[in-house]
Formats: sequence, C-alpha cells, structure tokens
Amino acid sequence: MRWDEQKVAGGPQELPGMPALKGLVRSVRTPEFADITFHEVRARSVLNRVPGASPMPFSWTVNPYRGCSHACTYCLAPDTPVLMVDGTSVRLADVRVGDLVVGTAMRGGVRSLVPTPVHDAWTTTKPAWRVRLVDGTTLVASADHRFLTPRGWVHVRPEGCAGTERPHLRVGDVLVGAETLADEAFRRPGSPPVAPPPPNDAPGGRAVVAVEDLGGERPLADLTTGTGDFVADGVISHNCFARNTHTYLDLDAGDDFDRQVVVKLNAPEVLARELRSPRWAREHVAMGTNTDPYQRAEGRYALMPGIIRALGGTGTPFSILTKGTLLARDLPELTAAARDVPVGVGVSLALLDPELHRRVEPGTPTPRARLDLVRRIRDAGLPCGVFVAPVLPGLTDTDEHLEALLGEIAAAGASGASVLALHLRPGTREWFHAWLAREHPELLERYAALYRRGAYVDAAYRTDLAARVRPLLERHGLTGGGHAMGGRQGYGEGIDGREGKGGWPDGSMPPPAVPEEVVTAPPEQLSLL
Repeated sequence: MRWDEQKVAGGPQELPGMPALKGLVRSVRTPEFADITFHEVRARSVLNRVPGASPMPFSWTVNPYRGCSHACTYCLAPDTPVLMVDGTSVRLADVRVGDLVVGTAMRGGVRSLVPTPVHDAWTTTKPAWRVRLVDGTTLVASADHRFLTPRGWVHVRPEGCAGTERPHLRVGDVLVGAETLADEAFRRPGSPPVAPPPPNDAPGGRAVVAVEDLGGERPLADLTTGTGDFVADGVISHNCFARNTHTYLDLDAGDDFDRQVVVKLNAPEVLARELRSPRWAREHVAMGTNTDPYQRAEGRYALMPGIIRALGGTGTPFSILTKGTLLARDLPELTAAARDVPVGVGVSLALLDPELHRRVEPGTPTPRARLDLVRRIRDAGLPCGVFVAPVLPGLTDTDEHLEALLGEIAAAGASGASVLALHLRPGTREWFHAWLAREHPELLERYAALYRRGAYVDAAYRTDLAARVRPLLERHGLTGGGHAMGGRQGYGEGIDGREGKGGWPDGSMPPPAVPEEVVTAPPEQLSLL
C-alpha cells in the first residue's frame, strides 16, 4: 500500500484527543510501521544550541526526528497510592510536578529510601494487567512496567521489542517492599521529615500469586522522579525516564512519545536558511548524539541528504554518530561535503560474537554489518572513528576479545578507536543486573564490587583496562583520540582515571582535532553508544 494513501489527518483540528501540533502538514499511518503515527510538520527552526554547561566538544545539534518507536512506557493504574515524604499516600493521578515522593538510592552498597522530586507526570491508554500478591494487594500496570525483586527489575510481562523475551514477573516472585529498606537517608541534616512506611507482617506478603490479563486498553499514569523510581502501594516501582522533551512540540510525554513520531519535513530547507544567516559563525554541528539520524524512518523520508548539502554548502563543519547502516546510502553526499568542509563520522561497535550481540543489542545492525559500514566509509575517502563501547567486564574485556575486535576494526580501515567501559546509570543498572541474573549469575558478585561506588566502574578496573588496551591500540594503529570522551569544559575523568586530551577517536570529529585544553567527559553523554 502506498505511503501517501495512509493519510490520517490534514491539520491539528482533525486529531481528536491531541493538543495542536504547530506546523502540522498531515499525519500518516502505514503497515510498515505498525501502531505508529508519523506527524509531518514544517518546522520554524532545526538548529539547536547545546547548553553552555555541557561537556560536549560542539555547540550545535540538528535532530530531524522527535519521538521513538522503540520507547517503553512504565505505567500504573491512576488510583495506585504513591508514598509521599510525609508518610501520606496520594493517588498516582493526583501527584504533581514538584511534589516530593519516596524513592530509593544505593547508600554504601545498600538500597535506602530517599526523598526525590517529581520531574514529570502524564497519562496514557494501554493494555493492562493485574498483579495479585499474597497479602491481597493488587497492582494494575502495563506489560512494560517494572517492579523491583531480589533478582533485579522485572517487567510485568515477557514480551519485548523485536520478539525478544525480557525479565518478567513469575508466580512466586517477591516484590521488594518499602518496609524492608533502610531509611537512614531521611534522618540526615536538612532532609525532609518522613513517616516510616507501614510494616507488612503477612508471611511472604509481597509474593506474586497471579498476573492476569484484564483485556482491552485502560487509562494508566506514570511519573518521572529524580531517582528513577517511587513507592507504589508499598512496593518499589520503576518509572520512565525523561520523556518530557516531546511536550516541547505540544505532544504529551506518555503514549505520544511511543506512537507519535514527529518528522520535520522541511529540515533541510530550514537548516540551509539558518546557516546562511550573517550571524552564523560556522561552528561544528553534531548529529546522532541524542537520537540517531539514520533511524528506520529515514529510509522513507530521506532528510539527511539535504541536511548534509546544507551544511557543506555553507562551510559548516559537522559530525555524525550512528549505529545505522543506512548512512551508506548518503556516502556520495558526505564525500561531496567533505571536499568543502571538515567532516567527522563515528560508528559504535562493542563486540563481535553474533550470539552475544543478539542477547545484548537486539534490534541493532550486526557487528559484521557495522564493520562493513566502516569499510565503506573509509573506501569513500572519509574519516571514521569507532567507539568500542561499552566494554562488559567478564564478558568482552579479555585481551583475546579486545585484540580480535580491534584487529577487525583496523582491518576495516578505521581512523582511530576509543575504548569505554560499561557505564551503569540508574535504570540501566537495574536492567543490566536483571539480565546478568538470568544469563550470567556467576558475574553478579563481581559487578556489585566493580560498581559499588555508583555508575562508573571501579578506578582500579579502569586503570587495568587502559594499560591492556593501550598496546593493542598501538599495535593496530588506532591510537588517535585516547580512551575517554572529550568536551568543551572540565568534566569527569578518562578510562585510566586521568584528565587530558579528549578521547573521541580520530575520524569521529571534524578536523582539526579537539583542542588540547579540553578535558574528559563521561561516556553516557553519547546516548547511542
């Protein structure tokens, strides 16, 4: 069926239940992208300034798409009681941005109750499931929602993206109750007063006795908090991370973020106009550090060729970071632009094992496909840096694995490589630990020790990894760029615990190289790695 025949609406007034979307041309649904609506808009501006406090080595970005078709939504019934810092409970639907609720944080290796602010709140409509516990508690949630168990964060149902099965609730699982956690954090000077959560005296009271399909869709609600979780009807409940950027375009942060993708049809033309302004200083513009410009819909809309022409035609240096092999389509445009302006291209590649790739990075192009992309980029005469990220302790960090991977990267002709250890920020940490518990339980104790101080791997591990990686990079001629991320300002430390030259691999940034005075920035700043 033709894409043009799938038109849903011709203007915002024809989209019942949605706020007006400025600049809307039409909305389209197609069997090729099930359950997703593309809202084609005419944007006023596409050149975005990076906040001054950011450690990134660039000041401007371009994002031709908003929204994500693979996003998960962690939602509960609107009447679910949420524990506030004063000990009272408030309906989830009545919690407001700015309220202080009870969340959790790791304190000295122990999960403790802490006050946390609500950053966002929204509603959505999704299929719902009822989780019944031994003590009579019932929790109504979406299949995507996650609760904390002794084996980590688990979803209500097993269905995952691209047909994969994810960690999920089983009869007999015990949900972690707030009454079982330490609350010393509340008694620190300056902390808000809080009443302790009520005890749960029923033997095995938090054990799951049933997970029941309620049939059809129901109204659900969710929050974003500072800790990434909150206490829902006595148990620790994961929440969705920052989705409120969708609200900047008059779309809500719940269901719309998942199913309503905004496409800036006129991005190339608007960008060309903005870059022709006499005030434009021809600063470096980066693409792919927030959302991948070569996501699947780009195959239909083909916005990037015009964006590349606009940048090259105005003397603006730029870089692209991607996992998407669709970039190969635009190699002629990139080659032409590189004759006029400095261009950098980066590809992320963490491992070679196809089975481990299927389990760790489902839905992304295979390692061989990405190596071929590197080869094609270099054959076109363009630079290409490779981010070996993330290195997984105990799985992909052996000398043999790194030697083989860097050898393949070098054979593909990469300009340089940077090696980055796994970073486990809140949310990612619980998900990865749940995966370890299922796939490699023998590594749980080691990871607890390596990440006992927080999101970053232990300093001794970083030092050892850097010492082992350095001669491998030298042997394969991939030393350009170092081992850590670089930025405009001082921030964090590199893989070897030292500040110094930015570690963006050679080829990933437009030449000339990042200035020597910049220092390192943490790897999580690159959301696509």
